[in-house]
Amino acid sequence: MQSAITVTPTRIPELLLGLATVRPVFLWGAPGIGKSSLVRAFAESLGLECVSLLGTQLAPEDLIGVPQIHDGRTRFCPPEAIARDEPYCLFLDELNAATPDVQKAFYSLILDRRIGSYELPAGSIVIGAGNRSTDNALARPIASALINRLTHVHLQASAKDWLVWAGENGIHPWVTEYLTDRPDHLWSKAPKTEEAFSTPRSWHMLSDALHSFGPTLDEDTLKVITHGTLTPAHAVSFCGYAKIVRNAYGIDAIIKGDAPWPRRLEDRDLLYYLADAFRGRLAKDLPDRKEHTSEAVRQTAYRSKALLVQLAEISVEVAQTVIADDMDGNPVLPAWFLVEAARDMPRLVEARR
Repeated sequence: MQSAITVTPTRIPELLLGLATVRPVFLWGAPGIGKSSLVRAFAESLGLECVSLLGTQLAPEDLIGVPQIHDGRTRFCPPEAIARDEPYCLFLDELNAATPDVQKAFYSLILDRRIGSYELPAGSIVIGAGNRSTDNALARPIASALINRLTHVHLQASAKDWLVWAGENGIHPWVTEYLTDRPDHLWSKAPKTEEAFSTPRSWHMLSDALHSFGPTLDEDTLKVITHGTLTPAHAVSFCGYAKIVRNAYGIDAIIKGDAPWPRRLEDRDLLYYLADAFRGRLAKDLPDRKEHTSEAVRQTAYRSKALLVQLAEISVEVAQTVIADDMDGNPVLPAWFLVEAARDMPRLVEARR
């Protein structure tokens, strides 16, 4: 799929109000970012019942219905879920994951708003949704004739939007506080292997687990549930954050020199989290160009290089995560700081001997 204009969840109700009330709409987006919830909430806002049909769990006859003989003629009777007297929202979830035969059965509902002799009541709306093939999700091609009869809206995850929703829906405070500090961890690309990965849905699942276990949750169980729901790097970082919450151990104390980097092997997840927080702080505080640095910033840069040396003495691997590029290969820290760090490291190491 070519690059598309994307929108955040807060834009969806406004767009659907103007689009779905006149024409069928298709919502594209990665797994777990809230497409289904947004459609159900929109239908509720209009006072319409939302009837969801999951494309991957249907056969053509589930839509077309079974034939009956009436006055000597065969007539197909659509299922009760579809054949309703009052207007409603028909939500065709995972439409592009359905088999070609099922997609064909959907055509008349989408194009003509009817199945056999049954016609959707006036005021009904039709919305489809599906994942993209680039998300390592099950996705089949949609016929061009159908694509051309749908208005396509591309949804992206938004930490800002999700945190507002989380605050209104009882999401565990550890989750909201962590993602407030690390909004980039809300969502990650689906891996090519069968492992957990971070999405708004998986953070919601983690929140439910944290609520379920309560304050007696032990460290080993926390590791199990975080690694079972999140991208591995995010899980390690979140476990480190949980230790900070429980032990009041933060990056600010390390930067100020009031506390050292943790050295115990059992605190390695905490070390990863603190290194990640250190990286985020540097990305925020250091300007892109050196000529824009104040004396205070230069002092911060010098102190940060010393902290990098201390971190490397504990774990070179962890220290490398601070200066590494992001997942797309783009530098996170300013080039001038990386050059200075490479130049000054030997001298700083020697000074500590």
